[in-house]
Amino acid sequence: MQIQVDIGFEQLMEIIKKLPANKLSKLKAELGGKTHHEPQNNDIEAFLMKAPVFSKSQITAITKTRKAINQWRAE
Repeated sequence: MQIQVDIGFEQLMEIIKKLPANKLSKLKAELGGKTHHEPQNNDIEAFLMKAPVFSKSQITAITKTRKAINQWRAE
């Protein structure tokens, strides 16, 4: 037998806030200790440091293409 219950986010938060400390810590452990999805500054910095970058030849090609498109639009 299965039961499906629709609970809104606010209701869920109220239920979580009422949990005893041991159940709350178990829930946090199950969720990986992450209680919200806001990235930390270190996460953003690490992401940006790993992000791909353009080579000089790619930047030159992009600049030439932009110039050609701008000339084409002006005509």
